Amino acid sequence: MDDQTGNNLRRVMANQGLSLQQVVDRAGLDRRTIQGILDGSNKPRPRTIHQLAEGLGVSADEFFVSPSQLRYQRFDRQTNPLVEEVIHARPELFGAWTDSDFDELHSHFGSGGALTTEGTLEVVKAMNHRRQLVEKLILLLETSQAEAVGTFLEVMYEKNVVGREGLGIGD
Repeated sequence: MDDQTGNNLRRVMANQGLSLQQVVDRAGLDRRTIQGILDGSNKPRPRTIHQLAEGLGVSADEFFVSPSQLRYQRFDRQTNPLVEEVIHARPELFGAWTDSDFDELHSHFGSGGALTTEGTLEVVKAMNHRRQLVEKLILLLETSQAEAVGTFLEVMYEKNVVGREGLGIGD
C-alpha cells in the first residue's frame, strides 16, 4: 500500500500542478509525513489519508487506485467525449465534485455506446440526487434520530444487499 499511496499522491500532485510545500500547506500535515508517503517509508493512517484528501479536494479513494484502474479511466474519457462538453457548458452542476465523481460519470455508457448530451445530464442529475441523499443521511446520523436511522439502514441493507447475495442476485 505504501508505494501505491505515494504513487497516487504524486499523480494527484501532478494533475493539480502542486509542489510538496503546497501539499503540506493545503493538507495541514507535516512535511516529513508527506515526504514519507511519497518515498514509501511512511504507511499513512486513515486520518492522514482523510486529511490529505480534504486538503487536496479529492476523494480518499484516489490514494488507493491501482494502475489498472487508471487505464480504464483514460479509456472512459476517450470514449465519452461529450461529457467534457457538458462539464464546460454546465459547470453549476458539478460543484464539489471529486475526481472520482468525474471518473464515475465518464464510465457510464448510453444505449448503444457513448453517452449523449441528454444522457450525460440524466447521469449527472442522478449522481447529484444520490449525493444529496447521502448528505441528508449523514446529517440525520448526527441527530437524536441516529439510532432509528441506523436501524432502518441495517434492515434495508440486509434485505437488499445481503439477502440478494445469498440468492446469487446482482453478481
